[in-house]
Amino acid sequence: PGPAPEFIPARMINEVAFCPRLFVLEHIQGEWADSADTVEGRRVHREVDRESRDGLPEDDPERPVVRRSVLLGDPELGMVARIDLVEVAGDEAIPIDFKKGEAPDIPEGAWEPERVQVCVQALLLRAHGYRVERAMIYYAGNRRRVEVPITDELVARTLELRDEARRLLETGEMPPPLVASRKCQGCSLVGICLPDEVNYLAGRVGEVRPLVPARDDGVPLYVHTQGGRVGLRGGEIVARGREGELGRARLEDTSAIVLLGNVSLSTPLLRELAKRDIFVGYHGFGGWYYGSFRPASGHGALHRVEQFRAIFDRERALAIARGLVRAKIRNQRVLLRRNGRDVPRAVLDRMQRLARQAAKARDLDALMGYEGTAARLYFSHFQAMLRAENAPEFHVEGRNRRPPRDPVNAMLSFGYAMLVREWTHVLFRVGLDPYAGYLHQPRVQRPALALDMMEPFRPLVVDSVVLSAVNNGVLRVDDFKIHPTGVNLQQAGRKRFIELYERRLDELATHPVLAVRLSMRRIFDVQARLLVRVLHGELDALPEYVAR
Repeated sequence: PGPAPEFIPARMINEVAFCPRLFVLEHIQGEWADSADTVEGRRVHREVDRESRDGLPEDDPERPVVRRSVLLGDPELGMVARIDLVEVAGDEAIPIDFKKGEAPDIPEGAWEPERVQVCVQALLLRAHGYRVERAMIYYAGNRRRVEVPITDELVARTLELRDEARRLLETGEMPPPLVASRKCQGCSLVGICLPDEVNYLAGRVGEVRPLVPARDDGVPLYVHTQGGRVGLRGGEIVARGREGELGRARLEDTSAIVLLGNVSLSTPLLRELAKRDIFVGYHGFGGWYYGSFRPASGHGALHRVEQFRAIFDRERALAIARGLVRAKIRNQRVLLRRNGRDVPRAVLDRMQRLARQAAKARDLDALMGYEGTAARLYFSHFQAMLRAENAPEFHVEGRNRRPPRDPVNAMLSFGYAMLVREWTHVLFRVGLDPYAGYLHQPRVQRPALALDMMEPFRPLVVDSVVLSAVNNGVLRVDDFKIHPTGVNLQQAGRKRFIELYERRLDELATHPVLAVRLSMRRIFDVQARLLVRVLHGELDALPEYVAR
């Protein structure tokens, strides 16, 4: 937030009229997401955006003339607009704006945001000496022109919205979401704004509408054949190995590329991934997460300002960390209760107490102590969740790593590495810094906030996948390379584990607080965006994700 621009574009005034929150998200916080409507809208405007070579006529023409894509501004009005079409006859001008949809069946003939947008155009034409009594909106959906009279009331409303746009640009104030509005249903930013989720958590509505898609359109592409090469050919991602082509994937269907081990990626493909905001994650052959290539989207600066403010606010940082640890312990307990054979009741009771103590921890040291105690207790009974009759060769005695010394811990380490990469990408996408956390302290090569946010999901995602791999016989001991220095998954077993992991992230689950069904991957995105709203002070606390 800072000084507003000298000229406020007509499109901004349209957006303030439509939804002030959308305006702030897009023009101050830098958020954007395409939808079918926005793509179609750009297509319609391409038909009229070819600017006329001649300017507006200065002398009275003998017959009406038409000019396309006319850019006008006026310093006294403090507004600017690109008018799709201007019809000029003598000293009279009629601005015409093109819209992709159909004309609404309402008395005014057009919605207020559209009427104020053409009013801006009319006022600018008046400032340039033309007489403008009316404007037109052409709706491509039903090929209909709607006349908009430029009344004193419409002019006053337009100037009021101009002033509100200027105020919001200068203050950066975030307006609350619209309440139970139909506008949210077609908004391309609904998955970023989360209007019903924020309103529900703030106590303004009683339920959350399913406005956010349950699943992502794209899926990650994994390449783990050693010596493999990934490139771009004809709009497709092509992976090749030493013996030929390994597979193809359309760019439109790909949400991320994950490379494991010695796999290379071409520069033309990397450039195309950057244009499409697609991340690339790099893991070692054994699964260790080394880092990611991320596009220069450039948004989220204000989110990161608030993120760092919270880090230096001891009570705020501790409150966020408490909730994440408490949720993790409760989810570990749920997994033991559901899957454990003969787990003593005293163990479950103690984990319940540790979760309560974590919620009241006086500082980070105490909180880490409760978390560590719960983890040791949980992993000391992990064997009770493995079906010995199905996999007698799998045996685990607690958690070990760097390197893992048994197949179960090898799967856990590999899964946690993939989960931290997943959360790193989620946090980058929402505009936060994955390396500045609240529970985990900053350290070289440690994405602390990603580690924080994944804590409640370790048992529900990775541990659950490991149990499924063992108990359902998906992986056997011969899928691992066991040697004195540690244990690693081999290629065939790694592929099956990745398939289980991705299937788990794609499963629908009911959010325990919001009561909407989403894929686990989509839940990650929702939790991260709700954290943004907590950091900006819109919400008091991040809702805890605890399985029932």
